[in-house]
Amino acid sequence: MSQKSQPGRSRHAFAWTAQGVTLIGAGVDLVVGVLKLVTGVIVGSAALIADGIHSFSDIVTDAFVLAATHYGRQEPDRDHPYGHGRIETLATLWLGSVLIFVAGAIAWSSVERLLDRSSSAAPGLVAIAVAVVSLLAKEAIYHYTLRAARRFDSPLLEANAWHSRTDAMSTLVVLVGLVAGQFGVGWMDAVAAIVVGLMVGWVGGRLMWQSSRELIDTALPVEEQRAMRRLAESVPGVKSVHDLRTRQLGSDVVLDLHIVVAPRVTVSEAHEIGNAVSRQLREAHTRLKDVTFHIDPEDDEGQTEHSLRPGLPLREEIEQLLDERWSHQRAWQHRTALNLHYLDDRIDISLYVDSDIHHGDLDELAHQLCRDLETLPWVGQLKLWQGPGKA
Repeated sequence: MSQKSQPGRSRHAFAWTAQGVTLIGAGVDLVVGVLKLVTGVIVGSAALIADGIHSFSDIVTDAFVLAATHYGRQEPDRDHPYGHGRIETLATLWLGSVLIFVAGAIAWSSVERLLDRSSSAAPGLVAIAVAVVSLLAKEAIYHYTLRAARRFDSPLLEANAWHSRTDAMSTLVVLVGLVAGQFGVGWMDAVAAIVVGLMVGWVGGRLMWQSSRELIDTALPVEEQRAMRRLAESVPGVKSVHDLRTRQLGSDVVLDLHIVVAPRVTVSEAHEIGNAVSRQLREAHTRLKDVTFHIDPEDDEGQTEHSLRPGLPLREEIEQLLDERWSHQRAWQHRTALNLHYLDDRIDISLYVDSDIHHGDLDELAHQLCRDLETLPWVGQLKLWQGPGKA
């Protein structure tokens, strides 16, 4: 049984919040990018120019984040029954690759600058002031974006927040290089730019690794899965839980699990137990978008999938076989209901008879019925009851 979350305000709230946060970040990136690039060109600072390019790359990724959050949060449709969450995953993967490309370009140009023995002038206090302003602005955007990411459990927004934090960290390194250059240690400027490139590349690689794991359906952390299992097993009527599997679709989580219940409860009761498990899991884990549960009458964890084993006969075939063997039996002629229970690779049979059969004759009649079924290997227990039976 699969249950999907109902669309609500949270989906639209996320879209509006993500777009607002990203647009503000893009505006800050534009301002500080222009400041750093222009100042870097004027004072001849390779590190400040590289940092300015990094800020402009943030604008490109901001635009991509806007598109990804818009399309990634659209409702499921016929071609995408699980929704569009993987758009966010692909966007995060692309964001990581952009960071690695930018890191390589920064590091390469900085190595060339480092190998150039020509002397460079001190950057000046203006360049240092621009770096300080940029550092404070990007750190503020990092915290602002990260709060939104944690509020909506969005890996994409978190990645964009860390993109801003990377810019802040790189500016800090640049600031160190500028101060060193002010005191005549000019080569520190190029070294600072190389460090910036390495830092940007590390963050890009981490984002690509996380997104790639999500694309190949890597499960949630073990502790989170254990918490889900403990919660499911605490629901009344649940004997145990196994084959719990999780995967991520962007910021959403998809879960399927097998729930073991008492073997002879009704189908409707077992289904409602599954619904109760699903409700409690959703309340405790708000990222759950789709929960699929399978009801088991016995714990078959670690065993071969039932559909891969030789199958047991179904009701139509069983009734035909029983009619052939029991047509002469009084109990079969006075039957009111036939219940079948598939347990331990056997079929337990419960036969209900009407009041024309004397209650004291039930044991003897049951013995006669069992004799007629001795050659059927799939027959388990047989019980004879008097009454209307169970629907």
